[in-house]
Parts: sequence; structure tokens; C-alpha cells
Amino acid sequence: MKNLLIKEFRLAASPLSYFFLAFSLMVFIPGYPILVGAFFICLGIFYSFQSGREQNDTVYTALLPLPKRAFVQSKYIFTAAVEAAAFLLMTAFTLVRMFALGSSEVYQTNPMMNANLFFLAYVLILFGLFNLIFLGGFFRTGYYFGKPFIVFTVAGFLWIVLAEALHHFPGLAWLNTPAPENMGRQLAALAVGLVLFVLMTLLSYRGSVKKFETIDL
Repeated sequence: MKNLLIKEFRLAASPLSYFFLAFSLMVFIPGYPILVGAFFICLGIFYSFQSGREQNDTVYTALLPLPKRAFVQSKYIFTAAVEAAAFLLMTAFTLVRMFALGSSEVYQTNPMMNANLFFLAYVLILFGLFNLIFLGGFFRTGYYFGKPFIVFTVAGFLWIVLAEALHHFPGLAWLNTPAPENMGRQLAALAVGLVLFVLMTLLSYRGSVKKFETIDL
């Protein structure tokens, strides 16, 4: 598994998967739907799957003396690692924006989603949707990834629109506070987002292993 992961991170991965981590900086953009930055992280991971298909990575790995589930596991570990790196960067930038820049007028009057712990919960759920829809869809064939990504794109942007709209509903303005207020609620939301991310990822992984093991490559 160690060598398989080295192959995954050094050879199969597209450089764009790592370059797109820079979109975590979108956290600092006022007047912009910053959750789109998390979508670009997923897009970067998508490019690694595209690169892997062009290099016949699936067939190559299937010829190795390893069980099929090892290939599935390596892809999920790679995806989760990139998502974790992006989440940690977004968390660091969010804390800077909350505590160091939260009093800035440009953020106080921001009509779009502000960077806070609710935003980080939305990020985790978006990553969970990517793992559930895209990864789960890819491993139905181990080859086709266009349709799963289109389905994820639709679902992802519906989630972004909903997340951007929530704080405009009556009584929910506190979801968008740029200051570290309502910390208990924010931490609870973050915990819920983490649980949903884990559940969606595990559900997707188990389904992918079951489906991929029945495919005749």
C-alpha cells in the first residue's frame, strides 16, 4: 500500500490538484461566494482522475499483485488528503479573517457569505458530496468520470446557492456574523459538517469497493 500511495501522489496525481489548493485564498475575497473555492479544490482532484485515465492508471494498477480494493483505497486516501490540506488552509485563513480582519468595514457590510465556522461546515459538506457523488460514480466503471462530475457540479452549486441564501432568511442572519459570536452554535455546526463528511465518505467508499470488485477490467 505504501508504494501504491507513493505512485498515487507522485505519478498519478495531476499538478493541478496541488496548484488548486491556492483557491483556499478565496476565503479573503469580500462580495464573492467564497464557497466556490472549495468547488475548485474538487475540480483539481477531478483533473487527477482525468490524468489517470489518459495514462491508463486503472488498468496498470489492476495488473499489479494487489486486490482491487487497494486501488479504491488509494484513490480515496489521495482525495481525502487533498481535501484535508485544503480544509486546514481554509481554516487558518478563516481564523485570520475572523479575528484579525473581522472588524474591517468591507467584511462587516459583506452581503455574501462571511468566513466563519459555519462556512467551514459548508466546505466539509461540499467535500462529502464530491466523495459521495463523484468518487462513487467513478468506481461504477473505473473509467468514466464525466457524468459523475456533471452530477456533482449540479449538486455542488445547488448546495452553494443554498448556503449563500440561508443567512438571508428571517432569523438566520446570525449564520453570517463575521465576528466570533455564537461560538457554541458555530462549533456545533462544524461538528455536524464533519460527521456528515465522514458518513458520506465512508458510504461512498464501501459502495465503491463493492462495485469495483465486480468490474471486469
